[in-house]
Amino acid sequence: MVHITVELQVIGLGISGKAAARLALARGASVVGIDQDESLSSLEHDPSFMALNSTGFKTVLGNFDWNLLKDADVVVVSPGVPLEKYGLSYLLQSGKQVMSELDFAAEALPKSVKILAVTGTNGKSTTVTFAGQMLNHFGIDTFVGGNLGTSLSEAAIQHVTSPAQECKLKVAVVEVSSYQMAIPCVYFRPSVSVVLNLTPDHLERHKTMLDYAEHKCRLFSHMTNAKLGLLSFGNQHLDEAVKKYWNKFNPAWIGAFPGLEIDTEAKIATFKVPDIGIESQLQLGSMRAMGKHNYFNAAVAALSVAGLDVGVHIEDINSTIEKLRPPPHRMQV
Repeated sequence: MVHITVELQVIGLGISGKAAARLALARGASVVGIDQDESLSSLEHDPSFMALNSTGFKTVLGNFDWNLLKDADVVVVSPGVPLEKYGLSYLLQSGKQVMSELDFAAEALPKSVKILAVTGTNGKSTTVTFAGQMLNHFGIDTFVGGNLGTSLSEAAIQHVTSPAQECKLKVAVVEVSSYQMAIPCVYFRPSVSVVLNLTPDHLERHKTMLDYAEHKCRLFSHMTNAKLGLLSFGNQHLDEAVKKYWNKFNPAWIGAFPGLEIDTEAKIATFKVPDIGIESQLQLGSMRAMGKHNYFNAAVAALSVAGLDVGVHIEDINSTIEKLRPPPHRMQV
């Protein structure tokens, strides 16, 4: 990973924005953190920034000089910031290097780290959590986060601030929201991508279901034919949006073959993906997570983990099913 000696602006100082700013400082950049929310605290004296020798960091809150953005070498945008704000659409059109936090983090990760990216309207957090638990069960050093709560920049910070020989991370399991894909990625290149489902949501920002689907399907934009892409079967918006990426991955369906089908009465998931040599079954009867929808979450997680090609096979995953635990507040009284 190459350090950068540039002037970098981070737009939006929520969880992801703060992490991106810290990553930029760790990489040697001079950083300005910008947020129009004047009620936020200035970060110059935040211990997590001071620990990074953050003399090259300053916070600008409330109104700011628009020339700050024009003069920056790189602009990193938090997912909660619409492109209509801060003149970001203009900057993108002008050719300025404008990056999402997700892409900025991925650029700093070792290329050896395999990424499992999961999006969809519902079930993202549970599927990501299950996949992380499966990988950890087999002793594979795994980061679990993204939209789930811990930004990918945190994983990148750990890599940047550790000696090269100490980087043990093998897989990053990342929950991805449509907002995180508003700016097309270059460096975020999943080995396995999943779009679980698509139902009306976030239309105040996306306006149409097709635009919503297109943001979700950007996960597939930098995959290769050797990689696995899973999509919900029979969704017309996803079918339309994914057309442009169809030659970049091995497609499989959630609810049809090639892909996976679930017999909810017998509690068995069946997998058939000939292009990557997977044909197997998963016994789901021992699951302790409530709800039949969790059969699908677990089955998708299992196929995704097997598709990573890290030495974990569907047959092995049977031993993890009874140990799976969903995130808090899912199907709890």
